Parts: sequence; structure tokens; C-alpha cells
Amino acid sequence: MIVVLYFGLFAMSFDFVSGYTGYLSFGHAVFFGTGAYTVVLAANGLLPFVPSGTPFLLLLVLAGLLAVALAFAIGAVSFRLSGVYFAMITLGVSQVVYVFVRDWDYVGPNPKDGISVSFDLHPGAFEIGVPFVDALGLGIGKLTGDTLAIAGLELSTVEVSYYCIGLVVLVCYFAMQRVIHSPFGKVMLAIRENEERARAVGYDTYRYKLVAFAVSAFFAAVAGGLFAGYSRAVSPDETFFFLVTGDALLVSIIGGFGTLAGPLFGTWFDELLREFLSKEGTGGGLLPFLQEYLPQSVLDAVILNGMTVGEAVDTFLNGHASLYLGLLFVLFVLFVPNGLLGTVRERAGGRVSKRVAARLRSRGGTETARGTASEDD
Repeated sequence: MIVVLYFGLFAMSFDFVSGYTGYLSFGHAVFFGTGAYTVVLAANGLLPFVPSGTPFLLLLVLAGLLAVALAFAIGAVSFRLSGVYFAMITLGVSQVVYVFVRDWDYVGPNPKDGISVSFDLHPGAFEIGVPFVDALGLGIGKLTGDTLAIAGLELSTVEVSYYCIGLVVLVCYFAMQRVIHSPFGKVMLAIRENEERARAVGYDTYRYKLVAFAVSAFFAAVAGGLFAGYSRAVSPDETFFFLVTGDALLVSIIGGFGTLAGPLFGTWFDELLREFLSKEGTGGGLLPFLQEYLPQSVLDAVILNGMTVGEAVDTFLNGHASLYLGLLFVLFVLFVPNGLLGTVRERAGGRVSKRVAARLRSRGGTETARGTASEDD
């Protein structure tokens, strides 16, 4: 679930610009990587003018601002184009940055393998809370995070990390929602629906697209920073590689393109399926379930050309989660084009929160009317 949170935030930032302006940013991983490497380099004292003991939340803001500057530089050129040309130039820039970081000796002796946080320079956990107030911060991380006891309930380091990272993701989600439902967000939607008409009525669409790109880059960098803060190690393939953006596109389409919250549900669905079809199935996958509960006589039964049921199960399920996820993605594109959340909204007749609120108000009005009628009687 921690992976769902930080990668879901990255996918939401991708959907913020691509789903609401219609411009597919195939190089969005460059901002995720910028956030991740900013946190690790700062912790190792390799970021100029930034002490290694800088509070984690300030590092997230700094990473976001660096990503904003990079977004303005990339967008100033990219938004001169549109359609597939915009997508390709963002992809090209992302790959250039990926190759540069992969061969950048400054980050470490083996830049291709990535870098990790030095325990000598930064032995403690990255803390989420109020900067410079130790009593109001909780450490996150797989091994170095804090534990917490509340009302007799003991929370492990992973559980504390889950709630702290979830809080940051929630704040970022509400911030993006606020932008989308502002007048600025209405212009973004106008650009997506008909950019020429938006330009004709007087909007400088180039500037609106550039700012939307920068805002999405900020939150993508925050997501990368959360990933680095939790794992304490990053690599170019995990952050800057173009397939990271591909995964964001995949979960956005599965969850619902142009819904903002949909990519989070898409990420959860993706991780759930991968865990269910994984080799080990540490969360209770299909493969270990079949191997444990199918009778041995069934597993030894021959089905075709000497292949037994047990061999077939191991062949077709062991490590093929990506294959089945790809097939499922094709089915979503063909039969559920609006994604999970988009389909629910379509069936509900609008945003779920608004429909539930309207239903509650209507029930409240009905009960009030009934109460008035009873008093009159």
C-alpha cells in the first residue's frame, strides 16, 4: 500500500496535466527522478547549499521547486508543438536525462546501480511532521522508521510510514483538486476540449499549459521524494526510465483518465493483481494457494504431452503478472474506456461525492416533510 500511495501520487500528477489538458507527457518520469535524487543527494551532502540535516518536508518542497524549474525549461520548447510531437519531445528529453544520470559519476562510484543514503551522514530516518520540531515528527522507512503506540495499539515502522506518507499524498491530492476546480482548471478543461476555441476567446493557452505542466511536475517530484525517503535508495531505472511514465499511463487508463483520483485506484488495482499473480504471493497469491490446497493427485495429473497440472500452474502463473496485466489493459481500453472511477461516475450520473451528498439531502428533506406532516396531523 505504501507503493500504491507514492506511485499513485505520481500517476495523479501525470493525469493532472495529461488528463486535463490532453497533452500526453511521455517524459514525466524525469520529474519523479528529480524528486528522488534530490532527497538522496541532499541527505548525502552532495546538493550545494543544502545541509544534510535539512528536514524531509523542506526537501520535498525543494525537490518540487527544482522540478518546476525543469518543467518550465522543457515546456517552453515542448508546448510549441502538439499531439504526438509533444509526446515524443518530452520522451526524448526524459531519455537524455536518464542517460546523463546513469553515467553521472558525481552521484556515486556506480551510477548505473543507483545511490543510497549514507548512514554516516544521515543515520536517522526521514521525518514527516513539523520541520525543526522533533516531537511533532515521525520517521519513515523500511528499517529506520519510528514505531508508535496509541491507545494500546502498537504501530510498526511500516505502518507509521503508511499513515505518514498517506497524509502527504492526501494533502497533495486536495491541492490538485482545488486547482482543477478553480477558474484555472476550467481553462485546462477548455484546452482539452477545444484549444482553438479557448485561444479565440482570449486565453493565452501556451501559458496555461506551461503552468499546468509545472504544477504537475511539482507533485511528481514530491512523489519521487516520498519514494526515496521510504526506500533510502534510488536508481535511474526506478526513477528516470521512460517505462516509469508508461506505468503511470497504464494505471491512469485503468483507474480513469481525467478523474485525478482514478490513477490512485488504478495503481491499487495494478499492485493487487501483481501480488495475486506473483511468484511468492506474500500477500496470499494465487500460485501458492493452488500449490498448497490442490490435492497432490490433481497436481500430478497429466493434461497434455506429459505436462502435469502442477507444471502448468507453475508455467502459466509463475512470474507472468505483467503478461496478464497487459491483456487486462487491452480489455480495459476496449470495453471500459472510462476506467474504474470513470465508469462508476458514469453509472452514478456524476461525481460520486456529489451524488451521495444529493441523495442524503433529498432523504433529509423527505424526513423533514414527513415530520412536518405528522405534526400537522
